[in-house]
Amino acid sequence: MDVTYVNPFITSTIDTFKTMLNTEVKPGVPRAKKEPLPTYDISGIIGLSGDAQGSIAISFPKVMALKLVSTMMGMTIKVIGPDLTDGIGEIANIIAGNAKQHFNGLNLMISLPNVVIGRNHTLSTQKGVPTLVVPFGAPSGEFVMEVSLKT
Repeated sequence: MDVTYVNPFITSTIDTFKTMLNTEVKPGVPRAKKEPLPTYDISGIIGLSGDAQGSIAISFPKVMALKLVSTMMGMTIKVIGPDLTDGIGEIANIIAGNAKQHFNGLNLMISLPNVVIGRNHTLSTQKGVPTLVVPFGAPSGEFVMEVSLKT
């Protein structure tokens, strides 16, 4: 996968966390995904279609997801429920929507967000579609973004 397709998602993640969550995040070194790792507690997934097909997923440990959504909503979220899933879906949606602006000349459409919850779940992608895992560090913990894209 061409790294130029990943950079808009990295930039959008940094910007979204800074503006929406008042949190500074730092990306780590992207790496090709080797199934079945890594595993997650909660993931927000957006499908991508048009001139490129694939998905973007942003995945968190449960405690971090609760903290981030609490910050975003301005109220304390203590349990996994509709508020948490809506918040994680919205974060994924904002990141994908903002990144989409940077794909000049590429017609790219994004789906509504899906949220997967479950301790130690893994995300799989369509065979033949390369996936890069981008780790991020934040004051409240570490999370990852997976970009799977075929042009």
